[in-house]
Amino acid sequence: MSQQDTIAVAMSGGVDSSAVAALLHAQGHPLVGLTLQLWNQRRLAGREGMPATVQGRCCSIDDVYDARHVAEHLNIPYYLVNAQDRFEEEVVRPFVSEYLAGRTPIPCTLCNNHLKFDQLLLTARQIGAERIATGHYARNHFDPVRNRWVLSRPADRSKDQTYFLFGLTQAQLSRTLFPLGEMQKPAVREMAANHGLDLAQKPDSQEICFIPGGSYSDFLKAYLDEQGQPLPDSSGDLVATSPDGSTAVLGHHEGIHSFTVGQRKGLGISSPDPLYVLKIHPDSHKVEVGTDDQLLSTRLTANRLNWVSIPEPTEPIRVSIKIRHRHEPAPATLRVIAPDQIEAIFDEPQRAITPGQSAVFYQADEVAGGGWIL
Repeated sequence: MSQQDTIAVAMSGGVDSSAVAALLHAQGHPLVGLTLQLWNQRRLAGREGMPATVQGRCCSIDDVYDARHVAEHLNIPYYLVNAQDRFEEEVVRPFVSEYLAGRTPIPCTLCNNHLKFDQLLLTARQIGAERIATGHYARNHFDPVRNRWVLSRPADRSKDQTYFLFGLTQAQLSRTLFPLGEMQKPAVREMAANHGLDLAQKPDSQEICFIPGGSYSDFLKAYLDEQGQPLPDSSGDLVATSPDGSTAVLGHHEGIHSFTVGQRKGLGISSPDPLYVLKIHPDSHKVEVGTDDQLLSTRLTANRLNWVSIPEPTEPIRVSIKIRHRHEPAPATLRVIAPDQIEAIFDEPQRAITPGQSAVFYQADEVAGGGWIL
């Protein structure tokens, strides 16, 4: 068995990655199973605002057990890799810093872009595997005309995960397999069942792995308390801006970390018309609110760019842009306005363009590139 033939399967303990392992095993590929241990699920359990028990979430202890069980069922070597320190440094702390600064980061994108693929490929090579396979719904191939690896949306659009993968490099794409890219999710579950996997009907994980209960604010308080750090005082005014540019104070809030652009609930003020968070001003601690129509915008800027299927453009290009995972890509014209910075003008106004989120640029099914909204 050569190192180039062996494939390391990233096994999360879910049905998708388990089905990938079963599929490749049935095809006769020599495999090694890898699971990254990213977060101690019991670490903040029971602290103020946090649930006493943590179950049913991505990367839990139960998921590690399920991944190991699948590896045993397939009779393949299995390794659990402790990446908790790196995960905290590269995902959790940036998430905390961004939220405290009034932005809304996406930890799953941070995790994929800066940790998972890098760590998996590094570990794979150390144990004798040149390539990795994951359960992501995405497609990739090498285009000899462009001399580039191309990342594309999957056949099952409802499971499209390319939004979280825009940071993959050419080197990473060249060593990664996405065996589920041509499949529909019901067929994946059926395949898992046909291979005798007990978790064929296991529900998909929905919550962020290190935030039980889904309350970002509660997590920030509990994490900072554990670190012996006080929650910074970012209390301030809730304000509305009139068409003439004047502002009116509508109320007071306890901290900008409790808000995100587009938020309606939890504002603590009454109004005859629904109000939404329009903008967060970290310097003055003001949270600007307004009507749903005021959330619409035709422009965004982004930086920390990664060009995937195309080189960095030198002229304006036409793309479709996703501004959040469940957002339908919207047509826009994109141009580079500074080193590592783009401006995009949408054909039609988009709702709640949110600083800290990812903007991913598509041309047809291909991921042209992406960046982080300013």
